[in-house]
Amino acid sequence: MSGIIGNNAGRDSGVIATAAGDITKSTSEPAIDANPAGGVGTVWLRTTTGEMYCCTDATTDANVWTNIGGGSGDIIPPYAVDFLAIGGGAGSAYGGGGAGGYRNSFSTEASGGGASSQDSLALVPGTQYTITVGVGGAAGVADAVNTAAQGVDTTITGSDITTITSTGGGFGGGYTNSTNAQGGDGASGGGSGPTGNNAGGVSDQSGEGYAGGAGIDAGSNHGAGGGGGASEVGADGVSGAAGDGGDGLASSITGSSVTRAGGGGGGAHSASVGAAGLGGGGIGTTGGGTAGGVNLGGGAGGCTHSGFPGEAGGKGVVILRMATADYSGTTTGSPTEDQSTVADTTILIFNDDGTYTA
Repeated sequence: MSGIIGNNAGRDSGVIATAAGDITKSTSEPAIDANPAGGVGTVWLRTTTGEMYCCTDATTDANVWTNIGGGSGDIIPPYAVDFLAIGGGAGSAYGGGGAGGYRNSFSTEASGGGASSQDSLALVPGTQYTITVGVGGAAGVADAVNTAAQGVDTTITGSDITTITSTGGGFGGGYTNSTNAQGGDGASGGGSGPTGNNAGGVSDQSGEGYAGGAGIDAGSNHGAGGGGGASEVGADGVSGAAGDGGDGLASSITGSSVTRAGGGGGGAHSASVGAAGLGGGGIGTTGGGTAGGVNLGGGAGGCTHSGFPGEAGGKGVVILRMATADYSGTTTGSPTEDQSTVADTTILIFNDDGTYTA
């Protein structure tokens, strides 16, 4: 700045005029990677609106530009937020329900289906982001028209990010006929019922989970397939035993290791039932089904025929992890806030729908 007192300001006004050469003029606002040669204190004039900004932090490619004119809206770089997003687990009939989709950006931890860790979110201060937590799919009945349902998708959305979607798991198949017995496709596929020896439902989303297991028609020793999990396929039913649910994946995003998104075990009549997949999968039974783990995205465990019902899949979850220095404290939906488990870190656990304003 020139240090010249503007002629129209008066000697006692305290207004300092700047020489024209000291102001960067542009038709656009400054960017966080403008990296001004003058560093902190550089003034930027947006000629199309008259807004002026001052560089208050010249960190390379992370500049902060504070609006000093009559306008509003500072130019502030985004900050990194890790996430774990799990879709709703599927309901069961005879076959085990598939686990909800599993997407993870924390550290080097894997996502579902053998995928690597995803990129962290870059959240812009002042922007609101919406979290929708998928519920578990409804139960079916093995003997009737199969009404077991796929789990519901979990999403993280915002105006300046690519939507994160973790898809619901595929439903467990029934019993009455080959069509009825087919396990559903989803993030992790549902296990098929025994009638028709169908293959299990497939994982139709890359990087979320694995396929369900096939059912086997072996007289009274028949067994349904297990639902797929985040880390492995649901096992096939064999003569004398239903298939186990596929295991989920462990994450330490909350500061301790928790396994989530396990598939449901297959149901049976006289055969051995399918074991629950680790991470909220329900165990198969020779009676009514067992529910998937709530807020784990677990697939429900399968039932037997003769009028027994399946069970509902488990609701999903969204977990956000960020530096406490970046955390705004502005949320809706009453997420669990943890600032004590990991030093200088805030962890938000959304068991239900809500928002976070960065």
